[in-house]
Amino acid sequence: MAVHTSSAAEAAAPTTRERILSEALNLFAQSGYGGASMRELARRVGIRESSLYNHFPGKAAILEAIVAEHGPASSASRLEEPRYKQLARQPAAFCRQFALDLVEQWSDPREHQFQKVITAERNRVPGIRAKFADHFYAREQSLMTDYFRGFALAGLISTPDPRETARLFAAGLIYIRLEHYVMGAAPSPRAKVIEAIDRYLAFFLSLIAAGNDDDNKKRKAKGETRGKAAPD
Repeated sequence: MAVHTSSAAEAAAPTTRERILSEALNLFAQSGYGGASMRELARRVGIRESSLYNHFPGKAAILEAIVAEHGPASSASRLEEPRYKQLARQPAAFCRQFALDLVEQWSDPREHQFQKVITAERNRVPGIRAKFADHFYAREQSLMTDYFRGFALAGLISTPDPRETARLFAAGLIYIRLEHYVMGAAPSPRAKVIEAIDRYLAFFLSLIAAGNDDDNKKRKAKGETRGKAAPD
């Protein structure tokens, strides 16, 4: 039994690559990319400096790997998971699940470190800004658009433009993050964040509810009738 327990513990232990990325995120957040040295990183990981280069060719590659695992990259990866694909015909459940997963991500101290690093370094390291903005945001946006397009084609929501609907959904969530996790002196209590999420989701889903197109056409028709001059 002890052998099985040991094997399970070893399987759950982080790999050297994972330890390097974890310690690098801490180091970049504390010292900045420019102030961080491969020697100090190796010391924190507990390996020789030369061993770092068996995993990454340099600091820029380490930062790129960090970018590839946090922020919009992690959101995009979630959207490709089976648990999300099972919600491809449930817009309300999909939106709530995505929002709740973001709350968990926002509450993760590693995410706070990542945002600090990427904000400071995205304009300083060649290629990072383009990779972060173009590749990962584009991937997340494309996947989100596909979900809303599928909802619309199935008649589950009403929208003339799935891409803009996806952007509107994301924009509201971003504002909640700014209000409750970024702008204040301390993060808001989870209950308060969930309350804000629920209020926003109720409003957003009411905007895209199936049948809204017909209602809009009726309102437009009534408005046009009222605006016409009375016959002579």
